Amino acid sequence: MNQTVFWILSVLLLVGGVWTVLSRNIFRAAFALAFTLVITALFYFLLGYPLLGGVQILLYTGGVLTLVVFALALSGEVRLNPSFRKPVPAAVTSLLVFFLLSSYASRLPVRVGALFGPKTLAVELFRTYLVAFELLSVLLLAAVIGALMIARKEVQS
Repeated sequence: MNQTVFWILSVLLLVGGVWTVLSRNIFRAAFALAFTLVITALFYFLLGYPLLGGVQILLYTGGVLTLVVFALALSGEVRLNPSFRKPVPAAVTSLLVFFLLSSYASRLPVRVGALFGPKTLAVELFRTYLVAFELLSVLLLAAVIGALMIARKEVQS
């Protein structure tokens, strides 16, 4: 059963990633990214890490994506020139990075899930690294304000 769910989620994750990258409308790409992030959270739930799944949904899908859509709505839709799209070099680079990371991960002596239990991970995230989470929220806010300032149209007098 778990293996079937894993393969279904894998296919959905691949579809969401391709949909995100190939979408011509930036709002549709943002919602495809939300779909992909939710599927990633489902992987965490499948692996038995509900805390990570919840953080994935709350922080990335809820928080970051809301900021992205909000910034896009305020700045107006940005259209990219199709001449900048280089699908073949992007695909080759992505495959190269994937194979390098997977070859590195296959040599790791311990599975990541064995390093932290849910309680230990929660303590580390919300005690030891709490300041880092707060600084991340300030950084995201600064990025949105900076994007709005760059995209703002000058008023002519």
